[in-house]
Amino acid sequence: MDQLSSRGDRVFDMFNLLILGLFLITVLYPLIYVVSASFSSPAAVIGGRVWLWPVDISFEGYAAVFRHRLIWTSFMNTITYTLLGTVISLVITVLAAYPLSRKDFKGRKGFTLLFVFTMMFNGGLIPMYLLVRGLGMLDTLWAMVIPSALSVWNVMIMVTYFRTSIPEELLESAQIDGCNDFTYLLRIVLPLSGPIIAVMTLFYGVDQWNQYFNALIFLKSEVRFPLQLVLRDILIQNQVSQETLGDVSTAAARQGLRELLKYSLIVISSVPLLAVYPFVQKFFVKGIMIGSIKG
Repeated sequence: MDQLSSRGDRVFDMFNLLILGLFLITVLYPLIYVVSASFSSPAAVIGGRVWLWPVDISFEGYAAVFRHRLIWTSFMNTITYTLLGTVISLVITVLAAYPLSRKDFKGRKGFTLLFVFTMMFNGGLIPMYLLVRGLGMLDTLWAMVIPSALSVWNVMIMVTYFRTSIPEELLESAQIDGCNDFTYLLRIVLPLSGPIIAVMTLFYGVDQWNQYFNALIFLKSEVRFPLQLVLRDILIQNQVSQETLGDVSTAAARQGLRELLKYSLIVISSVPLLAVYPFVQKFFVKGIMIGSIKG
C-alpha cells in the first residue's frame, strides 16, 4: 500500500512539475525576449531574427534613451512622484487604519462603511478633474500624488494587521504609564508593524511608479511628464518624431530605433522595481496572508 502511495506521489509530483514548468516558460520567455531584443541590433529586431538570445549585440537603444532629453527628465519625475507619493500614502493609510482598528473608537463602524462605500462607488472622472482644477493642482506635482494617495483596500489590510498582530494589552499598559494615542502609535505600534509597512511601501510604490493616467489627465507640460507617459506614447501611439529624437536619429533608421526604444524603455522602467523587490519579498507573502484573515 505504501509502495502504491509512493508511486502515486511521484506521478503527481512529476505532473505538478510539468505544469509549473510550462507556466514558468510562458511567463519567463516574454521577459527574456524583451531583454534580448533591447540588446540586439535594429535590423535583427525588425527582421524577426531575435528569438531567445541577443543577435548582433548593440547598445544603441540604451544610448538613445539616456541621450533623450524628455525621457531622462521623465525618469527623474517618476522617481520624485514615487518617493513623495509613497511617503504621503503611507502616512495617510496609517492615520486612517489605526483609529479604525481601535475597538474603543466611537463611530468606527460608520467610518468603515464610508470607506468601503468608496470602493464600489465614485464620482467619476469629470468631478475628479473639476475638483483637482478647483484646488489649483492642475499641471503640478500634487496632481500626481494627492488624487491617488489613499487605497481603501490597503487601509483594510492594515486595519486587519493592527487588530490581529498588536495585542490590546500593550495599549492598556501604555495608558497606565500615561502614554497618549499619538505616542503609542509612534513608539509602540509602528515599530511592531515593519512587515505591513514594507508591504504597503511595495504596493504604493509599484502603483505610483506605473502611474500614467493621472498624468495624462492632469499634466500639460512635457517637463512634468512621468516615464510611463513617455513610454505609453512610444508603445501605444507608436510615434517618435524626428524633432524629438534630435541627434539620435543618425544612430539608426527611424523604425529600427523606435523598436529599440520600446524594449529598452521597458527594461529601464522595470529595473528599479526589480531591484527593490527582493528586499521586501519576505514581507510581501506575509502581507498577502494578512489580507486573507478576517478579524
